[in-house]
Amino acid sequence: MRPEDPVDKHFPRLKSDQKRALHKLGIRTIHDALYHFPARYESSGSVGTIAGITAGAEVTLYGTVRKPDIRKTWKSRRPIAEAWLEDNSGKIKLMWFSQPYIAKSLHDGMVVKVSGKVAGSARPNGAPSGKVYLANPSIDKSPVDPEGIHDSLFAHGTSTEEAALYPIYPESQGVSSLWLMHAVRKAFEARVHEMLEDPIPKDILARYKLPSLSAALVCIHMPQRKSDADAAKKRFAFEEVFALQLVMQKRRRALLREEALPVAVDRKALKDFIASFPFPATKAQMQAIEAITADFEKPHPMLRLLEGDVGSGKTAVAAATAYLVATSIPKGRIAGALQVAYLCPTEILAKQHFSTFVSYFRDHPIPIGLITGSECRVFPSRVRYEESAKLSKATFRKRVADGLIPIVIGTHALIEKSLVFKHLAYAIIDEQHRFGTMHRQKLATKGTTKPHLLSMTATPIPRTLALTLYGDLDLTVLDQMPVGRKPVITQVLGPEKRDEAYAQVHEELAKGRQAYIICPRIDEPDPQKELALQAKSVKAEAVRLQKDVFPRATIGILHSKMRPAEKEEVMKRFENDEIDILVATSVVEVGVNVQNATIILIEGAERFGLAQLHQLRGRVIRSTHQSYCFALPETFGEATRERMKAFTTARNGFELAEYDLTLRGAGELAGGRQWGVSDVAMEALKNIKLVEAARTEAASLVASDLDLRSHPALVARAHAADKKMHLE
Repeated sequence: MRPEDPVDKHFPRLKSDQKRALHKLGIRTIHDALYHFPARYESSGSVGTIAGITAGAEVTLYGTVRKPDIRKTWKSRRPIAEAWLEDNSGKIKLMWFSQPYIAKSLHDGMVVKVSGKVAGSARPNGAPSGKVYLANPSIDKSPVDPEGIHDSLFAHGTSTEEAALYPIYPESQGVSSLWLMHAVRKAFEARVHEMLEDPIPKDILARYKLPSLSAALVCIHMPQRKSDADAAKKRFAFEEVFALQLVMQKRRRALLREEALPVAVDRKALKDFIASFPFPATKAQMQAIEAITADFEKPHPMLRLLEGDVGSGKTAVAAATAYLVATSIPKGRIAGALQVAYLCPTEILAKQHFSTFVSYFRDHPIPIGLITGSECRVFPSRVRYEESAKLSKATFRKRVADGLIPIVIGTHALIEKSLVFKHLAYAIIDEQHRFGTMHRQKLATKGTTKPHLLSMTATPIPRTLALTLYGDLDLTVLDQMPVGRKPVITQVLGPEKRDEAYAQVHEELAKGRQAYIICPRIDEPDPQKELALQAKSVKAEAVRLQKDVFPRATIGILHSKMRPAEKEEVMKRFENDEIDILVATSVVEVGVNVQNATIILIEGAERFGLAQLHQLRGRVIRSTHQSYCFALPETFGEATRERMKAFTTARNGFELAEYDLTLRGAGELAGGRQWGVSDVAMEALKNIKLVEAARTEAASLVASDLDLRSHPALVARAHAADKKMHLE
């Protein structure tokens, strides 16, 4: 057995569904299996029997499922999933409140492991009565057989005083944690872990007291103590972050050798342009504009990330710096201008930015173009200066290719091969986390010379995450809100208090304001699946609200399945105050800017991530009026209560992002899967010292040996990291 061998070579009895499951988990070779790390560990000492439980105790039980079913409570008609768990010593009822889908995932005779708290009454001696049950227990449908623990390789070397630790692996239907554990054991028995070359140089391992690769693999898969697993996780986290940093540092060093199109920096003209804004620029905005302007004066292209909370004014920074570029004449010419490309994730946002730019540039004779999947427009119109005009795609492309449209705003249509720029000097990516690495590279290679690149995000990113995922970018933070903005009053209300939120909506409508009501789904589910999905839908909720709650209000709907023309029509009516309440999905999450909208209700709030909830709340922080946000979760589990508490108490998005990183890891904040970053590395992003150490070592190594010729294993590891980022 060797690391590069396909898994099915040594496990020839694999069924087709098992092969699919392994591929889904990213396991194709023995090397992949060794790098498929446990999600957690459990102690054999925590396993009990049903007869031995006591009321109020936290228990872990193994047993067989009997009679899974769904019922509703008599009074509130609340759905309950229930089943019996049976072992050799007795049986106990399992109950999951408002989670009927769990019963549908169980079948009679299934062997499971459940963990939870024993609820119900007890006899005077503390023994459970027949009325005890496990309330909302977690359930593992592919458990490790407790009888096999002590004969396992993973219990080897554990003292009698210390319970054995055994790994629980991320699994997929067809491949259980138990199968993965034995597959890894087989690889260890063949000493495959000793055949792998360590990608981290020995001096770096020694400097940070990190275990070698072979030792770390043993410790992460078969730890004798928790400290063994922690040391191994730290090493693999460093390895992955280090590999990512090498990719970033190599990219950055290569960029420093590129030449950018020279931008003429006229600070007086820039100052006059900023003074024409309909609001005073904040100190943070001025600092961001100055940082970007200083980058324009350098001979190599800029790579910068502009990170700003919702409503902090990133678009104004983009407009001011775009003005500098669009008023610069290309080298060797006496007319024409350098060009700007502004990439947006949605058509709604692209059209909104186009409208905003038109308002900023109305007193400056600079053509601005819009290209989306449905239309092309240019401002000003040749017929009426104050308006924009529609163009055919062919005419629009020709004008861009001839350099006649200096600023082009668009969706993915902007990076199509058919759109060619004559002098692209500045590329701006809005809500960059919605685009993959390939999108960024396509935009950056639109011209013959690499443009200055500004990535922007309204999703605040903790420093560790920014240093890791955007290590090749300089970071600028907008940490001030425009003058006069009031904090949003945020409340979390249970379903029984929804009328309080409706009363506040009535108040705001009476003042002439507008409201958003956000629903997790577009359509109602199939009636046969009604129990499985309790979340409200846009279409049904709009009808109910019109009939029963806001009969005198004008209600509109907006969701992703609508045609672009329909979306535009609805948004135009909402912006023109022709719609009082917009019932929508999270399609309004990014960039939608209606200043008269001052209240938002978020139904099924527990179904949205914290970053997403913060973005939705940002829809009503667009004016100096007091605004309100009501989060309305359907269920209130412990995790939901923690997250809702953070949502209401965090003073800004940056605080919320740091909290989310501590509570749940970085996946929600930056899409760990999108970037191909493992859970182990994501957890490590809580450790700023580790990330900074990896960044320092990578920069030092690349500076002394750009091609890393003396570190072939490290080159392979960095190449794998780079490839993974491009594929995701």
